[in-house]
Amino acid sequence: MVNSILKAPDGKPSDVERIKIESDYLRGTLTEVMQDRLSAGIPDDDNRLMKHHGSYLQDDRDLRNERQKQKLEPAYQFMLRVRAPGGVVTPEQWLVLDGLADKNANGTIKLTTRQSFQFHGILKWNMKNTIQEIHNTLLTTLAACGDVNRNVMCNPNPYQSEIHAEVYEWASYLSEYLLPRSRAYHEIWLDEEKIAGTPEVEEVEPLYGPTYLPRKFKIGIAVPPSNDIDVFSQDLGLIAIVEDGKLAGFNVAIGGGMGSTHGDKATYPQVAKVIGFVTPDKIVELAEKTISIQRDYGNRSVRKNARFKYTIDRLGLETVKAELENRLGWSLDEAKPYHFDHNGDRYGWVKGVGGKWHFTFFVENGRVKDFEDYKLKTGLRELAKIHTGDFRLTPNQNLVIANVSSQKKKKISELMEQYGLTDGKHHSALRRNSMACVALPTCGLAFAESERYLPQLIEKIEEIVDENGLRDEEITIRMTGCPNGCARPALSEIALIGKAVGKYNLYLGGAFDGSRMNKMYRENIGEAEILNELSVLLGRYAKERNEGEHFGDYVIRAEIIKAVTDGTNFHD
Repeated sequence: MVNSILKAPDGKPSDVERIKIESDYLRGTLTEVMQDRLSAGIPDDDNRLMKHHGSYLQDDRDLRNERQKQKLEPAYQFMLRVRAPGGVVTPEQWLVLDGLADKNANGTIKLTTRQSFQFHGILKWNMKNTIQEIHNTLLTTLAACGDVNRNVMCNPNPYQSEIHAEVYEWASYLSEYLLPRSRAYHEIWLDEEKIAGTPEVEEVEPLYGPTYLPRKFKIGIAVPPSNDIDVFSQDLGLIAIVEDGKLAGFNVAIGGGMGSTHGDKATYPQVAKVIGFVTPDKIVELAEKTISIQRDYGNRSVRKNARFKYTIDRLGLETVKAELENRLGWSLDEAKPYHFDHNGDRYGWVKGVGGKWHFTFFVENGRVKDFEDYKLKTGLRELAKIHTGDFRLTPNQNLVIANVSSQKKKKISELMEQYGLTDGKHHSALRRNSMACVALPTCGLAFAESERYLPQLIEKIEEIVDENGLRDEEITIRMTGCPNGCARPALSEIALIGKAVGKYNLYLGGAFDGSRMNKMYRENIGEAEILNELSVLLGRYAKERNEGEHFGDYVIRAEIIKAVTDGTNFHD
């Protein structure tokens, strides 16, 4: 029941709302268009629906102009995302995904910042059997994109295995519980017999309704002292509170989100605000009621103002909290003390409880492939053949080989040495704390390069780092091809957000623990200017920093940049 005191913004619903309402619960004409072999593409309406099935149509922008000259349609291909709650998969599942990358995609696997897998380059006629093979491994692509709750993140935390196991179970349960109930996915991709429209069955979406959410919704669970999931970037963030070695419950934070639009001050990244504490048995109901508020009051007219952060900022944090408690029928407890000290990964071997070992690999920008001098993909495939624990994707696009027995550790170490697989500690701390989105050539939203360019740029920044004795200094740096925020750039100490080909906005001042956003320092600058600015800034930091002071804190203390205390003053 919608509270009459509160209301969604006025305005004509966006065209996406029309598409959803006409889609017959996400079916549209997908069955027919995916069988049409006259074109490798699909109509825009169906592409909007495809997102709810975990995919969307892209084209190779490197080939776009040439194909246009030849009067050919764009080089259409699909990106397909696989949900892995908490980023955990078995070695058997890894092997299937590894094989699919070679058979149906571009030969690589992308580990995402939401602990999911992404395939690129899948042709339309290979989509159905790819999804079926993924389904047969007990994984799914359902709701990996779209206006629903996405993959639920949680801290891989190899050094707190008991707590991780419990937190992971909650993340996995939430992720499954909040899936859409429509059978469209099963009918279109898995050949389930269609039941919609029959007199015996009336299809409903008990949580989402026929138009689902105004925009995507993200949930993540962090385990202090690690904030590797960037809990304040989530629409609903849960901060695990551990007391006497046991999981007591979760502090609740609402209203985070990273996306914005260049030149539009009505859009901005935002950090979630802590509003209270709940015991573990209450988080499912809490998540459901929080999502229902966004369903009822989110902006369905202007999609770039449709995320939960804007709903909260428009209605007021206390108003939303009161509405949440009203829907729950009980009040949140007072938030409990917690402390984060980093949002990165811990590389190499770590021994956890129960005598099990865990090894974290550095996977630059999450791209799993065989490089000329580094057979990463092949090596991981061979590890998966003998590994009896699990694989964990970290929120920083890295990979943990987890729950390795002492007996298996020797054999796994030998395989790692054989294929040159390392923890990345030979890299600079700056590179190990870097992230980039996919951007060009496949992302249609990208203004500039990101994944293909950041490693080269870091190589040049490393010269500055080395000159100033900062090679082992932990500094987070993130790059995206546009301001939509896929690599969570607004929370890094240094961010480069694409503005045009070869041009980026430079942002400074995020907190190393992910608790504070950065602010734009220079606009629309190229590589030479970026290197010049960072040369001056890193030089000053090396000379003027206090003991233990992180770069993001230094640039604020030195008044190089103002602190962003809230997304609403991000542009001030």
